[in-house]
Amino acid sequence: MSQDLFAGVRVVELAQFVFVPACGAMLADWGADVVKIEHPVRGDGYRGLVSQGIGASAGSVNMSMEMANRGKRSVGLDLNSEAGREILLRMVERADVFLTNSLPSSLERMGLGADDLRAVNPRLIYARGHGYGVRGPDADKPAYDSTAFWARGCLGDTLTPRGLEEPIGQRGAMGDRNGAAQLAFGIAAALFRRERTGEGAVVDVSLLATAIWTLASDVMAALQGTFQPPRLPENGVRALPPNPLTANYRCADGRFLALCFLQPDRYWLDLCRAIERPDLADDPRFADIRSRAEHKAECVEALEKVFATRTLAEWREAFADEQFPWEPFQSVTEIASDRQVVANGYIAEVEGSEVPFSLPTGAVQFDEQPARLRRAPEHGEHTDEVLQELGYDWDRIVELKVAEVVA
Repeated sequence: MSQDLFAGVRVVELAQFVFVPACGAMLADWGADVVKIEHPVRGDGYRGLVSQGIGASAGSVNMSMEMANRGKRSVGLDLNSEAGREILLRMVERADVFLTNSLPSSLERMGLGADDLRAVNPRLIYARGHGYGVRGPDADKPAYDSTAFWARGCLGDTLTPRGLEEPIGQRGAMGDRNGAAQLAFGIAAALFRRERTGEGAVVDVSLLATAIWTLASDVMAALQGTFQPPRLPENGVRALPPNPLTANYRCADGRFLALCFLQPDRYWLDLCRAIERPDLADDPRFADIRSRAEHKAECVEALEKVFATRTLAEWREAFADEQFPWEPFQSVTEIASDRQVVANGYIAEVEGSEVPFSLPTGAVQFDEQPARLRRAPEHGEHTDEVLQELGYDWDRIVELKVAEVVA
């Protein structure tokens, strides 16, 4: 079954907020048993976050928490106690993956560093997500994606047009979810190698490295000395693209569409037919890629006038069956009803919740099926269950509860 690709894989997750928990959620989507370790009183700090109207204050379902923790089990455990650490080590003995975003200094203080845990379980995949890498003076520096990915990783500066008074802000958890996908890939690769060699591994992904990978085209340009940041239109006039068929055009209702004809001569005649302007196809100024580049101002002006005659909805209808590469600039409020999103199950309802709600399923599908989404756990919901699996009897579990080691 495609949903059980990681069936039998045990993951112990000691992580908060989004980056690393989102990686754990991806593994859980595909069948891994992911046990989330939370503080017995405070839990994951993300449970109380209020952001974008989707967190703790948004209603009966904490969508933020669900997105990053779906399909897991939760154990409330005090790792500052000897008994709590003993429980964690017993879990690690049985685990395939230890997944964390705790600072190196915190892990070392608790005796939970890579060497400590791999001494307990040599086949363990020790996977950690962090801000800035495992070496260097900032290896132990706290980070969020808005700092390590967006600010220091150059996304904010690169995407902000020159001329604005300050950098544009990042949308929620962009770097975290990109980093989570990188970390999940690393874990899958390490598990594959272990199947071949029997050897465990340490897997590292940083938000800073994720930003550099995301911006690789701009980084390469910078390394060559040719980087050009985006700029605002001067005097209301936008910079002309070298290829008028790789540009954005405004429609009659103020919405935009994008053309991306990287092989413009292949599609030019089809575009002229679709916009009902055969005269442009016959115009020698626009005969091929070179002549259009020489007369780009006239070509852009002609296309601007054409696209301004119809609304975006009308252009959608006109281009519905065309094979040239174009798309509307959609609003995120429209994406759930996009015909391709619906057809492919890119957003789906979460199973097991008393209140129906839907989430994005993720980009990866196996056997043409999206991941099956299960609800996130309540704080400490599975503590008793996991302790029993480890061999603790009820008397000992009660003792641990009274001592506030577990919740």
